[in-house]
Amino acid sequence: MPKITETAIEVDPKLPVIRMTRDFAAAPEQLLRAHTDPELFARWVGPEGMDTRIDHWDARTGGSWRYVSARDGEEYWFRGTFHEVRPDRIVQTFTYEGEPDGVALETLWFEDLGDGRTRLRAQSLVDSFEDRDMWLRSGMETGVDEGYAKLERLLADGTV
Repeated sequence: MPKITETAIEVDPKLPVIRMTRDFAAAPEQLLRAHTDPELFARWVGPEGMDTRIDHWDARTGGSWRYVSARDGEEYWFRGTFHEVRPDRIVQTFTYEGEPDGVALETLWFEDLGDGRTRLRAQSLVDSFEDRDMWLRSGMETGVDEGYAKLERLLADGTV
């Protein structure tokens, strides 16, 4: 199985889906914690130069979350619900409040590759191909890559 060191982002030609894959030098439990601990999540999510503040965070099956990312006086609010949180996957909704009608259903899988490595696979199902393409044009790839690079640094220095 080849090692994926940067985030591979793919679209499905038949469904309005975005799929992302990235390998981390971490155990699945560490990646789960990074995605469910609000203080850790705020430290790595999003592009460089953005400050993230958690409004509320209840990372359990049936819980909800809301946070804001800010830079240069501009704020971007996001919210969702955790439909399922378990050791090997998270299922949640994701909404950018600037486009409140656009709700994505996201699934994250934490696949143990052995030898202290985990493959994170994520899938976002959106309402339409137009919404999917708008997400891709929004700079999402930069935010994902830079955010996961921050997460890798937190893993390497033992924070997570």
